[in-house]
Amino acid sequence: MRRRTFLGSGVAALSLSSFPLRRLYAGEDLPAVSRTGRGISLPASALADLRAQLRGGLLLASDAGYDAARRIWNGAFDRKPALIASCAGAADVMRTVEFARAHDLLVAVRGGGHSISGQSVCEGGLMISLEGMRGIRIDPEARVARVEPGVLLGELDREAQSFGLVTPAGTVSHTGVAGLTLGGGFGRLARKFGLACDNLLAADLVAADGRLVQASASENPDLFWALRGGGGNFGVVTSFEFRLHPSPPVLLGGPAIFPLAQARDALRAYADFAGNAPDDVYADAALTRLPDGQPVLVIDTCYAGSIEAGEKALASIRKFGKPIVDAIAPTPYVKLQQSADVQLARGRRYYLKAGFLRTIDPSLVDALVEEFAGLPPAVMVIFADAGGAISRVAPTATAFWHRPARWNVVVATAWDNPADTEANMAAGRRAYAIVEPHVKGFYVNDMNLGEQSQAQVDGNYGGNLARLAKVKSQYDPSNLFHLNANVQPARA
Repeated sequence: MRRRTFLGSGVAALSLSSFPLRRLYAGEDLPAVSRTGRGISLPASALADLRAQLRGGLLLASDAGYDAARRIWNGAFDRKPALIASCAGAADVMRTVEFARAHDLLVAVRGGGHSISGQSVCEGGLMISLEGMRGIRIDPEARVARVEPGVLLGELDREAQSFGLVTPAGTVSHTGVAGLTLGGGFGRLARKFGLACDNLLAADLVAADGRLVQASASENPDLFWALRGGGGNFGVVTSFEFRLHPSPPVLLGGPAIFPLAQARDALRAYADFAGNAPDDVYADAALTRLPDGQPVLVIDTCYAGSIEAGEKALASIRKFGKPIVDAIAPTPYVKLQQSADVQLARGRRYYLKAGFLRTIDPSLVDALVEEFAGLPPAVMVIFADAGGAISRVAPTATAFWHRPARWNVVVATAWDNPADTEANMAAGRRAYAIVEPHVKGFYVNDMNLGEQSQAQVDGNYGGNLARLAKVKSQYDPSNLFHLNANVQPARA
């Protein structure tokens, strides 16, 4: 992308009308927080220089747009960075990373802003915002999508489906492509086509020293390996290239909903059904509540083949009990991807704990169903489907280690009133305590980073940890990018 040419010196090109600039001219330094958590002061002249170099912009707390820029999907986090670099392209990211390294700043990286754990915004540090980088280019002949890091799943879905193509990514349309892919990337079509990271062909990354490097199977292959499941540990990805697959615009899918009185038998039947389903079948199960407060079991489906074949494959779901709602029907794929958008709306407060399951034990079903009626309405327990093509990739082929997992079981609470925070977090922990003895490992995109020790994070990468640490030491030896499921750099 072309960089803006500034007239005259960088400082002369700045608008004299902005209040933050008047502060800089007045010689006022900016208090901030360093990478290690100590208080530091950023010189006004350095801020003016950075502002002059960015095609996007630099926001301080007194700037219009600052509050909107710092907000993320999870409204439980109300953090205030000292400054926000709103990047317009890779060159902006390079300049910003160089600035952060030079001043040893605490750094958070915001792609689509869907960070469950809140790590895409920091208190007192620098937020590198990629929200404005929203370009998508589809090559229908090569079946490749080139995607910038601010793109949301719904945007990618719409563009790809215009050509009858799709890449498997996520189940909520306002999720960001970047964070989802780097952590792995489950989706409605992942059992057929693999994780989002399995469909990544190449990426451009700004490393901790400000270099722009390319990663693919043939160029910097160790970095390419690490980006597929190793999260944001290695730098700031400024471009993703995905493999696309032919897929019709309308698929068979939607929910079948059973009353809680039938949930025990229905959930056991679901475990048997899903455990033996073909790759075309995607089926989540969720203990949740309808808008009127009624507790229910929802089986949410999507069939990746023909409508006729889907009707046969999903027919037994209707026999799990007597559904009070049967909305399994031919539905545009883009609409299926939007089906949870309202329930998981941006700005609500969320608390999640999750772990991987190999099987759904009947004792787990019994305990969850018995407990669920007494839990607050904010609680959901979701068995997110996995397996299929995901499990046929070797755990060491990419950084994503948990290939044998059959489900990702997620305990989530969602609420709006800040006064309900402690009660709902406690309820989430109470529900997860039932699940926890059955899980092994966790999905880094669903983790609460404040509740895992470094040893637990290390263990979650399994046999891939040593290789990840080596790649980390090459691209981020000072651990500038540590607000994530952090991989410590390998020691010399």
